[in-house]
Amino acid sequence: MVIKMEVYINPPFIKLEQFLKFAGAVSTGGEAKNIILDGKVKVNGEVCLMRGKKLYGGEKIGITVPDAPNVREYTCIQKEICS
Repeated sequence: MVIKMEVYINPPFIKLEQFLKFAGAVSTGGEAKNIILDGKVKVNGEVCLMRGKKLYGGEKIGITVPDAPNVREYTCIQKEICS
C-alpha cells in the first residue's frame, strides 16, 4: 500500500534530512540519518544516500517504513510567496 502526501515548503529548497523531519516521516535527525543511509529513501524513484540532498518543488520522495508494509510517498511542493 502506498500512502501519498503533499508537503509545502518555502522557496527555494529544503535538505532531505530536514524534509523528513518537517513532513513527520521521522521524529529525530538521527532517525532520518539512519533510514537515508540504510537506503530506505528514494528521491524521484532513485535511492538517495545523501542526507544534505537539496529538494525543490515537484520532487517525489519515497520512504519504506521500517516494520510496516506501507510505502510513504511525499511530493515536495514549493509555496509561492506573495508580497
